Amino acid sequence: MSLRSLTDTLARTKAAGRAALIAYLPAGFPTVDGGIAALRATLDAGADIVEVGLPHSDPVLDGPVIQTADDLALRGGVRIADVLRTVREVHAATGKPVLVMSYWNPVSRYGVERFARELAAAGGAGCVLPDLPVAESAEWRRHAAAHDLATVFVVAPSSTDAQLRETVAAGTGFVYAAALMGVTGARASVDEAAGVLARRLRAVTELPVCVGMGIADASRAADVATFADGVIVGSALVKTLLEGRDTKALERLTAQLATGVHGV
Repeated sequence: MSLRSLTDTLARTKAAGRAALIAYLPAGFPTVDGGIAALRATLDAGADIVEVGLPHSDPVLDGPVIQTADDLALRGGVRIADVLRTVREVHAATGKPVLVMSYWNPVSRYGVERFARELAAAGGAGCVLPDLPVAESAEWRRHAAAHDLATVFVVAPSSTDAQLRETVAAGTGFVYAAALMGVTGARASVDEAAGVLARRLRAVTELPVCVGMGIADASRAADVATFADGVIVGSALVKTLLEGRDTKALERLTAQLATGVHGV
C-alpha cells in the first residue's frame, strides 16, 4: 500500500460523484486484536479508508472520548509495534488504504526514518500529523517521500490564507480540514465554518479536502459530504466501542454513515 493507493481511492470516489468515508479508531482499543477486528468491521461496512490512531498519553487535541480510549489502550500496554501490526493486518485483510494518525513526539522518539520505513513495510498509505508544524516537517516529509507515504496536515477555520497555502504546498494525499475549533468530538452540529474552510482550501489546492471533527451521525455526515471529498468520523465510532457494544453495533453505525456520505 502507498500514497498512490490513497490518491486512487479518493479519485475513484470523486469520479463516482460521492465523498469517501474515512473511519478513525485507535490501535490497541479495546485490545490489539479487538482494535484490528473493529477497523476491519468499519471497512467491511462501508468505510473507504481508515486512520489508525497511535495512542498518546497527552492527546491535547482530542476530546474525552478518544482520550479515554487512548488511556485504556496505553494501560493495556500498546506499543508502536502493535500499531504497525494493526496497519499490517487491516491492510492485508481488506486491501484498503490505512493511515496512521499520530502526534509528532512518539514518531520523533521512535526515529523518523525508522517509523516511515516500518509503516511503509506494514502496508501503510501515510500519516496524519495534527501537531507537526509545516515549518518543522522537512525531515518527516523527506523520509515519507522516500517510502511513498502520504503526509497529511491539519488546518482549522482560524488558519490564515498564507497558512493554508503553506500547508497544502507541503502536504500530500489530502488535506484534513478541522470542521470545528477546539478538540475532537461528536458535536450537536458541524460549524458552518467547515464549508467556508473547504471553499478556501479549494481556491489554493487541488488536493482532496477531507473534513473531520464533530461528525456524529449519518445526517451530519451527509451534510459534510455535499462540500467535502472525504468525511472523517472518529469519536462517534470510538464511543460505540466505549459503551461496550460489539463490532456488530460498529458495523451498523458505519453502514449508516456510509449511506449518508455516499448518498445511497
